Amino acid sequence: MNQYLEPVAVPDPAALAHVQRLCDIAEPYAVGPGLDELFVRAINESNAWHAARSPFFARLWASGPTGGAPLGGIDELHRLPFVHANFFKAHEVVSVPEQDIALHVTSSGTTGQKSQMFFDQWTLRNGQRMVARVFDFYGWLGEQEPVNYLLSNYQPRPGLNLGTSFTDEYLCHFAPVRSVEYALKHTGTSHEFDPFGCARALVRYAEEGAPVRILGFPAFLSFTLDRMRDLGLPPVQLDPRSLVVFGGGWKGHADKQVAKPELYRRIHEQLGIPDERIRDGYGAVEHSVLYMECANHRLHVPTWSRMLVRDVGTLEPLPYGERGYAQFVSPYITSVPAQSVLMGDLVSQHSPEECGCSLPTPWFAVHGRAGVSRNRSCAIAAAELLKGTS
Repeated sequence: MNQYLEPVAVPDPAALAHVQRLCDIAEPYAVGPGLDELFVRAINESNAWHAARSPFFARLWASGPTGGAPLGGIDELHRLPFVHANFFKAHEVVSVPEQDIALHVTSSGTTGQKSQMFFDQWTLRNGQRMVARVFDFYGWLGEQEPVNYLLSNYQPRPGLNLGTSFTDEYLCHFAPVRSVEYALKHTGTSHEFDPFGCARALVRYAEEGAPVRILGFPAFLSFTLDRMRDLGLPPVQLDPRSLVVFGGGWKGHADKQVAKPELYRRIHEQLGIPDERIRDGYGAVEHSVLYMECANHRLHVPTWSRMLVRDVGTLEPLPYGERGYAQFVSPYITSVPAQSVLMGDLVSQHSPEECGCSLPTPWFAVHGRAGVSRNRSCAIAAAELLKGTS
């Protein structure tokens, strides 16, 4: 067995037996009534776990639509209370003792406060195992030939604890490292984008002929391709086994964002990487489940998670096809009461049949960021539940 797929145990096997069973499912896109029942039992265990250890969540759960009662079925999932992701930008709320925290990371936002998230050993290892299972499903795990990496992310430095950087460094373990280049070089005091270094790396990688893996923010690969074109560099032909996996979005470069089909076309034309080996992945430091694009470039919901879409005005749940806030639910996390998180992303969810890739789980499209006024009010409302707690 690959070391990244090895078993990992919940902190309390008695209290979290169904969480263990759910997270032990190896197939990333399994579905069925039995799995829905298991998911509900696992989320009930997760709620009880956090309510017993987090005064904040205990109040939230008791004041929510369920009144602290367990869910009776998957059709009641919309009754779960949720915490807005922005809440974690202003508050550090944990459900485990400080000595059990194995990792502390922040979001990669370019302005304002960043979310602070804490991971115990189970949450960290199980999150990594979920990512490994998705990569294994697509055949991207366990390759033996050394790979040249271009990380469209921050070069490591002491004290850097960004979630995106941690994730990309972890993904470098899925194929042996031949060499690594970073798009955002550490200057000694900050990080700066190095388009010339990225261009030189890609030309060198093409000459060497080994497979290449490009991971991280799509913006900086797009800017690198722009610079290569502006310099008059001809297209290069990277090994067709090369792989591009994006994550992290365009952050502070939304005004320069290129539509996915156009970006993927340019990657194929300028680097020679086949379209089916160019994928985007959605994730967040507040919700570390990986939502990976299928071959049709649709973000499918994995077995270990469920997704709801809520109206931006009323927060009522919406049917397939309607745009609203993304709410992600997963019982995998024991360190922070983030098992039900409302994001600021505007999304629409769709049936598996609308994709046509044969994966049996729903998928979603991200339509951008919603306005901040509702986000702020949700965060403030959640903060009210902290009053009188320590």
